[in-house]
Formats: sequence, structure tokens, C-alpha cells
Amino acid sequence: MRKLIGLLVSTIVMFAIVIDGYFLIIKDWLRGQPIQESQASTNVASAKSSSSKNYKNGVYTGSAISTPNGDVQVQAVVSNGKITKVNVLKYPNSNPHDQQINSQALPVYKAEVIKKQNAKIQLMSGASETYAGFTKSVQNAMNKAEV
Repeated sequence: MRKLIGLLVSTIVMFAIVIDGYFLIIKDWLRGQPIQESQASTNVASAKSSSSKNYKNGVYTGSAISTPNGDVQVQAVVSNGKITKVNVLKYPNSNPHDQQINSQALPVYKAEVIKKQNAKIQLMSGASETYAGFTKSVQNAMNKAEV
């Protein structure tokens, strides 16, 4: 019985490795793109999108976005055409769990918006509800600030 279970586990692991290899290497190779090229073009595209917008100076408040844990609303300050500050006006904080998550996630999200100059920021594990409301509210504020 142990040999059968060991064989089954080994087969599943081998199958997972083959599928992972397909998605990481073979898929790009079959399309005719070397791996380095596809990664380089993705990096260039993201660099262009992160710095391509110029904003009107001012203070812009995004819509309050409803999440399962509560509303999230963001205000962005723009100086010299760049986002210089992000204030969180509303966020879920009605219980200790929300308070703990948001005390860690919101400073990271705010810094990312200032760094990237848009709402296309990385999701922080454990704070997906806040992320959804935060990014939508930031995007709404930035739409108001576009030149």
C-alpha cells in the first residue's frame, strides 16, 4: 500500500512539474518568443504606463468604494503634475482584525501609488478587500486629475 501511495504521489508531482514547465518555458517558446524578450517587453510596457500620465495640481477625492468589510475612500494630492500624497479618508476598522490588516496594508498601498504614479499597485496578501476598494478609489481620483 505504501508503494502504491508513493507511486501516486510521485506521478502527481511529476505531472505538476511538467505543467509548470509548460507555462514557464514551453508556452513562450512555441509562440516563437525567447523568454528574455517577453520579459523585457513586459518591463518596458509597465515602465511606460507608470510614468506616462501628467496630472493637474490639486486635491482629488475618489469615490467611496463599498467592500464587504466597509467603505474605502482615498484622497490624492497632486503637485507639479505628480501624485505627492495619498490620504485614506475611510477604511474598514470596525474590528481588531480589520485594524491590524489595514494598519499594515494602507501605508504600503499609499507608498506604491506615489512610487508608480497610478492605481496599478501590487496586492498585499491578506488585504484583498481593502486593495479592491483602495485601487478603485485612487483610480477615480486620478481620473478627475488627468490633464
